[in-house]
Amino acid sequence: MTAHRDILDDLTEYSASVPQDTKSGLNIPVNTLIGRRLMAEEQHTNRLIDETSPYLRQHAHNPVEWYPWGSEALERARAEDRPILLSVGYSACHWCHVMAHESFENEETAGLMNQHFVNIKVDREERPDLDEIYMGAVQAMTGSGGWPMTVFLAPDLRPFYGGTYFPPVDRHGHPGFPRILQGVAEHYRTNRDSIEEHAAKLTATLQQNAEMLEPWEQVGEDIVEKAFGQLSSSFDGTHGGFGAPPKFPGSMSLSLLLRHYRKSGNAEALNMVELSLKKMANGGMYDQLGGGFHRYSVDERWLVPHFEKMLYDNALLTWTYVEAYQVTGDDYYRRIVQETLDYVRREMTQPQGGFYAAQDADSEGEEGKFFAWVPGEIEAVLDKEEARLFARYYDVTPDGNFEHGTSILHVDTELPALARFLKADEETFRQAIEKGRRRLFEVRQQRVAPGRDEKILVSWNGLMISAMARAHQVLGVDAYLQAGQDAASFILGHMVEDGKLLHTYKDGHARLAAYQDDYACFINGLLDLYEASLDMRWLRAARELNQVMIDRFWDREKGGFFFTEEGAEDLIVRTKNPFDNATPSGNSIAALVLLRLAALSGDAGLREKAEQTFRLFSDLMTRAPSGCAQMICALDFYRESPYEIAIVGRPEDRKDFLQALHGRFLPHKVLMGGDPSDGPEDLAQVLPLLEEKMTDEGRAMAYVCRHAVCSQPVSEVEALLSLLESR
Repeated sequence: MTAHRDILDDLTEYSASVPQDTKSGLNIPVNTLIGRRLMAEEQHTNRLIDETSPYLRQHAHNPVEWYPWGSEALERARAEDRPILLSVGYSACHWCHVMAHESFENEETAGLMNQHFVNIKVDREERPDLDEIYMGAVQAMTGSGGWPMTVFLAPDLRPFYGGTYFPPVDRHGHPGFPRILQGVAEHYRTNRDSIEEHAAKLTATLQQNAEMLEPWEQVGEDIVEKAFGQLSSSFDGTHGGFGAPPKFPGSMSLSLLLRHYRKSGNAEALNMVELSLKKMANGGMYDQLGGGFHRYSVDERWLVPHFEKMLYDNALLTWTYVEAYQVTGDDYYRRIVQETLDYVRREMTQPQGGFYAAQDADSEGEEGKFFAWVPGEIEAVLDKEEARLFARYYDVTPDGNFEHGTSILHVDTELPALARFLKADEETFRQAIEKGRRRLFEVRQQRVAPGRDEKILVSWNGLMISAMARAHQVLGVDAYLQAGQDAASFILGHMVEDGKLLHTYKDGHARLAAYQDDYACFINGLLDLYEASLDMRWLRAARELNQVMIDRFWDREKGGFFFTEEGAEDLIVRTKNPFDNATPSGNSIAALVLLRLAALSGDAGLREKAEQTFRLFSDLMTRAPSGCAQMICALDFYRESPYEIAIVGRPEDRKDFLQALHGRFLPHKVLMGGDPSDGPEDLAQVLPLLEEKMTDEGRAMAYVCRHAVCSQPVSEVEALLSLLESR
């Protein structure tokens, strides 16, 4: 942080000396800048035009001479001894669009960028390795981070200055982006010793952070209980969720609370989960017409979201709502799961299988315009009384609760209570709500929809494959299993090269070597598909890819997994991501994958690797449990010793067993099965637990093993459930 403050002081001092007319032409309304964008598209084309990333292509007609990250840009920076301006964002990022309109589409600002820097644009979703490294640098310099991210690098790729969003003009005592550009360029030209010093300090900090983890001799004790205490202290007892606005879903923390509730019986943990899930799904955070969750809420009550929809949020929240349905049996959670996954199948699924990455927050140049309403639009499609009830239920008023007098649909009072208050017939009220939802959805379909990022990312697809498979297990909807299988088949058929995964697919091209979290999340999805279908092809693929993950990413010295493969020349550090943020860390999911495969295969070496991973991250789980929620869920699986459940028999005979198992919240289990007609010897070779357990008796049999002891086979569902309660 000291390095950043020194440079910022220099820039502020330099900014004061910049003549006023240098920036006078930049105080331009945003709508004027948007208009310039259309003209710029006819005047300029840069190197991003050949990229597949929708985010990069959005900048292909900027007057900025953008390069994608690669040898051409890096070699030019070294040859000309020119600093690099690295800009990182993603297609659904609202403030990324704002900075693009304000600065990157402006001729004067682009001229400064082109004159002084080699300008590189990166899609953080395509290159999470670069994003992680340089976000770490920005956080070290400023104490916070986010997107858009702007980082200035020396030609050898070491960062020396950076931040997030920079305004187009001076605001609140801070220099605008043009002054920043001139200040950094002048500082680089006249104070190279200072630049070198700052770059060296920052790089040393990044390397230290990457290497700071030291394994404990034993896995820390009471980590789950400590996590519950920390989550309780930050819990919002009025609106649910954790911390102050902006409020993020916290799905992994909620899943951890469900595990704590199952183990301890602590009703407070379940109450925290239920309050959060219902407040989120009743708020503007949730799309009340089309299903699916937006990224986060800007307020404490989940009313006004940041309107982008990310695949991973909807996958992870599905996991949690499915578990809440298993725990409580409340059909409310079932409805949210179905609406969310139906949205994903309808709007986020490509025809050949696989799930798209994201939908934008903006449409027609305004954030949230697609999702907001005024009373007249409701009155146009419903009769007077229906419109009154619908508007009252979803809080659509003449004054509005959002921008420009519009309203975001949300529910403050549940329908039965509101019907009593309004003295309305409850069934009539319910019919008005359902009719209004259908009609308004049809009207909304005629609006200009937000943009969609149609790249396929393996890690995020793995999360959604798990969501689809788990929902099928619990709800019995075959379409969800089919969607998960189609996505897995697409990845195995189009995103594997020489036995190794590729990270991203767009427009017929798969590219970039996959990262460790790609492997972990996809393997986990394959295991969920196996448990949903008992189809051996998914288990075989999971085992093969797990070995590739170990070979390419496992740290043989300290344990745990590196995020990238060894030998990447364009990375200044090799990171080992420990934290569960918007998505679970690759190490968290990998630990769970190792434990699941160890139980299925009997391979004690896999369990040992999971234990090494837990020991490596024990200090972090103890000190910052809320940042390691998925890792602690995996640790809970390890500590509880999973039920190893085998169901053998013909598929039609296994259904009752599977339905009973999937209807219960059993987070500490692995499930396997086989059909005698598939060949007992072959099945037992892959799943040793099935050895000598196949039967030709014409009925399904179930076995429950735990702590290396197996039950006698049972043929009745009640007997199976009794075994689970007694072990």
